[in-house]
Amino acid sequence: MASRQAPLCGLAPCCLWLLGVVLLMNASARPANHSSARERAGNREENEILPPDHLNGVKLEMDGHLNKDFHQEVFLGKDMDDFEEDAEPRKSRRKLMVIFSKVDLNTDRRISAKEMQKWIMQKTAEHFQEAVAESRAHFRAVDPDGDGHVSWDEYKVKFLATKGHNEREVAEKIKNKWDLNIDEETQEVLENLKDRWYQADNPPPDLLLTESEFLSFLHPEHSRGMLQFMVKEIIRDLDQDGDKKLSLSEFISLPVGTVENQQGQDVDDGWVRDRKREFEELIDANHDGIVTMAELEDYMDPMNEFSALNEAKQMIAIADENQNHYLEPEEVLKYSEFFTGSKLVDYARSVHEEF
Repeated sequence: MASRQAPLCGLAPCCLWLLGVVLLMNASARPANHSSARERAGNREENEILPPDHLNGVKLEMDGHLNKDFHQEVFLGKDMDDFEEDAEPRKSRRKLMVIFSKVDLNTDRRISAKEMQKWIMQKTAEHFQEAVAESRAHFRAVDPDGDGHVSWDEYKVKFLATKGHNEREVAEKIKNKWDLNIDEETQEVLENLKDRWYQADNPPPDLLLTESEFLSFLHPEHSRGMLQFMVKEIIRDLDQDGDKKLSLSEFISLPVGTVENQQGQDVDDGWVRDRKREFEELIDANHDGIVTMAELEDYMDPMNEFSALNEAKQMIAIADENQNHYLEPEEVLKYSEFFTGSKLVDYARSVHEEF
């Protein structure tokens, strides 16, 4: 980062002030749909027993926004952090070419859709393993008596403790059925969490979650039932005519409060373009202009091999400049920003350097 900061040292204070204003405007102009996983990760540790807002390797966020980091998540897997914007470009190019070699199973120096599909499934499995390990640690934190089950009340005590409440006092109030004296916003969050808790609780419901049920509570992508619940929630939020399906116009509707200036308009245009392409090319499987719950569920299922193949074809098409339906080293380097989130310069020369 030092190389980026050095040129700023000689700027006059007023220029720095103007730069700060511009950066603030850029931040406010970006809708939630465009936030990255790296930004979202900053708040994760503080609220670790809460279900994460972002699910790695899942196409849609919990609020129905497109996962803007999806392609990097399924192409880089655990190596995402190695491609930070301030990383040394030459090293990043070499790492990218190492990944290329791993995807290229038959070593013909090009990646086919089938090879990319297998790689996507492999990286998705990595994210699954990370989620299981994370959930296991959090389960132990909310299961103080170690009986292998977590009651709703046990979880509620731990949750309210993260909100600044005294853990002993909350436990005593719950035990005696006293008023918890919590604010309206926290109460609403608790009600939503309890609804999700019920969904994760396999029949017969007892409000006690096992370790595997707790995993489903935190990560709905690990459970067919919870994935269906997530799909219903997304359709409920986007469905404007109440038919429990999504039309193209419903899916691409802009979020409330978008910025009304040219920069905001550019972002809005990108929102519509990205969601329209996703709807028509990947979600609407039978191309009838309507997305059903079943279609959205198939699209969002991270372990759906057919969806992974479609995704592989789309990823190749974006960078396939010579239209041969394969990815070649120079194409991956040229479109490095799409695959890694970082733009790696001098891609053409780099092909000869790295191979």
